[in-house]
Amino acid sequence: MEHIIAFLHVVMAIMNFSRTNGTFCSLQGEPVYPQLSKEGDIMVGAIFHFHSKWQIADLSYSVRPPPVKCTGLDFRAFQFSQTMIYAIEEINNSSSLLPGVSLGYKIYDSCSSAAMGVRVAMALVNGNENSDLNEPCTKPTEVQAMIGETFSSASIAMANSVGPLGVPIISHYSTCECLSDKRKYPSFLRTIPSDYFQSRALAEMVKYFGWTWVGAIRTDDAYGNNGMAAFTEAAKQLGICLEYSLPFYTTYSEEKVLRIIQQIKSSTSRVIVGFLHTWDMEMLVQVFFKHNITGYQWVGTEAWFISPGVAKLDKNNIVQGAIGLAIPKTTITGLKEFILDVHPLKSAGNAAFTEFWEEMFQCTFTMKNESKYKTVCTGSEKLSELENAFTDMSLMPIFSNVYKGIYAVAHTLHGLLGCIQSCPIKKQPDPFTFLKHLKMVRFQTKNGEDVFFDENGDPPAKYDIINWQRTKENQYEFVNIGHYDSSFSPNDRLLINTASIVWAQNSKDVPRSVCSESCPPGTRKAVQKGKPICCFDCIPCAEGEISNMTDSIECEKCYQDYWSNPHRDECVKKDIEFLSYEETMGILLTAVSIIGALTTIIITIIFFKYKDTPIVKANNSELSFLLLFSLTLCFLCSLTFIGQPSEWSCMLRHTMFGIIFVLCISCVLGKTIVVLMAFRATLPGSNVMKWFGPPQQRLSVLAFTLIQVLICVIWLATSPPFPFKNLKPYKEKILLECSLGSNVGFWAVLGYIGLLALLCFILAFLARKLPDNFNEAKFITFSMLIFCAVWITFIPAYISSPGKFTVAVEIFAILASGFGLLFCIFLPKCYIIILKPEKNTKKQMMGKVPAK
Repeated sequence: MEHIIAFLHVVMAIMNFSRTNGTFCSLQGEPVYPQLSKEGDIMVGAIFHFHSKWQIADLSYSVRPPPVKCTGLDFRAFQFSQTMIYAIEEINNSSSLLPGVSLGYKIYDSCSSAAMGVRVAMALVNGNENSDLNEPCTKPTEVQAMIGETFSSASIAMANSVGPLGVPIISHYSTCECLSDKRKYPSFLRTIPSDYFQSRALAEMVKYFGWTWVGAIRTDDAYGNNGMAAFTEAAKQLGICLEYSLPFYTTYSEEKVLRIIQQIKSSTSRVIVGFLHTWDMEMLVQVFFKHNITGYQWVGTEAWFISPGVAKLDKNNIVQGAIGLAIPKTTITGLKEFILDVHPLKSAGNAAFTEFWEEMFQCTFTMKNESKYKTVCTGSEKLSELENAFTDMSLMPIFSNVYKGIYAVAHTLHGLLGCIQSCPIKKQPDPFTFLKHLKMVRFQTKNGEDVFFDENGDPPAKYDIINWQRTKENQYEFVNIGHYDSSFSPNDRLLINTASIVWAQNSKDVPRSVCSESCPPGTRKAVQKGKPICCFDCIPCAEGEISNMTDSIECEKCYQDYWSNPHRDECVKKDIEFLSYEETMGILLTAVSIIGALTTIIITIIFFKYKDTPIVKANNSELSFLLLFSLTLCFLCSLTFIGQPSEWSCMLRHTMFGIIFVLCISCVLGKTIVVLMAFRATLPGSNVMKWFGPPQQRLSVLAFTLIQVLICVIWLATSPPFPFKNLKPYKEKILLECSLGSNVGFWAVLGYIGLLALLCFILAFLARKLPDNFNEAKFITFSMLIFCAVWITFIPAYISSPGKFTVAVEIFAILASGFGLLFCIFLPKCYIIILKPEKNTKKQMMGKVPAK
């Protein structure tokens, strides 16, 4: 509505201007007059809300709207006015700043109306108090700059109207971030930080206390809506979610307020961010008490946070423990005394002074029927006996902003007018030139505060952080618990003394306000479908992945040699697995290997002791001893498969095994051939033994063995076995194995052993039915049968066994086949040598004595 009225005023002004001849300016409509004024060489304007309400009797627009009727006197505007007058008087009395140039002022009332604000802004630009000017319309603006307005909505309307004319507007209390846009508001500056910084300060403060799930209530105007939009954006960047963001205004219907209350009651967040004006917060305190809404942690903006009015109304601890921002405290020497001395008001505007005095002391100078006060004012009443909004100095930081705005104008003029000992020029500078230099001005106040504007016309943002605490007298006290300074680095901007904070409901601990509790290390956050990012489930990390901090968004994979621990919060080195001597299976296999070697040695000793006996001689003692030696090596070579694989052990274990086994089989094959040849030699006229005597036997064993040695040499030369880390079978551990290098080489070694074993088996099988005198062939057949069975079953077991069990299978095959050869070939002979010595005779061996 206000914007519509402002638009109509502008349209009417344009239409009226078009009716003139363009030579002289003529006032159309009702003139407006300042509340307070004083002439000077250069004039400074100001617009404050002396009244908090306004009325228009007829809004039909069928007739000219009547003058706006202002109601509800606001003492704060008088405090702002006194501050401005004090600054101007101080400058006029200064010998160093604008010497010889006097500043005057015109202070208007906006009635808290944007439309009225535009109208009086135009009056300040045009100087149209009089009805007949007879002056060219091209005359300079009436004022050099304007101070005001207090509220962002009014400042937006004024800046839109006056901006194209280049007249600066310096606000002391309009914080809307939107006013920093110099494309829209080129002539707007302010001495109070933008809500851009306040929003980020609030968001950082909320984040500091760990509140990620908050509600918000905002004034439904430019200040609240733009401020909350900036806060929402900053909060989102910091991972804070808004459960709700509700508009509120004092004129809302009861039904609309009830909907707001219901939404707050049904919410789960325990923190409320209030981007509100003072009067909105005053009403909310009463509404919350009426509906018994308590226990919430309030976070507030500087607009209401140190308001005595809110504190006075909160008798039920609705806002107890609230934390918020305030403009840093400052002191201007002599200002308090000047504000409380109202005589300058009397000289500056009698009508305003009269209304002010009557409202202040609730009396009347003239007994009128319409007067609401019956007591007659004497004019000698004492302010020292009062305690109200005018005597309250809690807004001294805002008064300081008015003070700094006037001094910014004065310092800019001082430079433009070329003032040194005196000012040679007293003429008002061009508005655009003045605006350009005003944006670049920089000075220090008499208290040492540095004042300047950034590229957006904003000052640096500094806030005190305040905590509401109850005193012993049950009164609220605004306790400073920290500060925020946007000029510092991001990590140093916010400083809070948490030890001195009193929380809502006098809680000793920081209130919790989260949609979901933090995910501990070992889990990751998974956003719940259809809900904000602050509402999530905690999903355990998969195997091999970890998260080592709280609220991880994703789990990280461990490096190849590492694996996640059971808690999934740390990567630990994988266990390295191999067949070791320390484990049970390694100990058993080692024991069996040693037992086999010892048994073989014992048998060798027995054979050596009885080497001259017929049974040893008859069974080719030379090959027997060579076979026993190779079997001893066979048992011992299995030990190379146990222990941590190394480059040398991997090459030795397979090649040594292959060569030793070929040596064994070659000896058995030689013994088999000897049995066959011996039988042939018994036939009449046969001289076959001369073709396979001891030299031929040795040569055959050597030849068969050399072939295996050649295969092994080629294997080692081309692609030898090597140790490697096998990561595939198990995710949580590493199998340290010997890679074959060349599979062809490995299977060639085994194949050659198998070929010799098969040949030996066939020959022994052919000799199985020879007379009992030569029954060694039967034992060789049995040993080869066992040998072949072991190695045939070895192949699938070897392929399918994982890790160290592959090695165990291979060792088992070596030991089983070794014991098979040892027991089948030598045990029967030892039995005769030890237990049946009577059979160990030549006659028995020649078959001439019947066996008993």
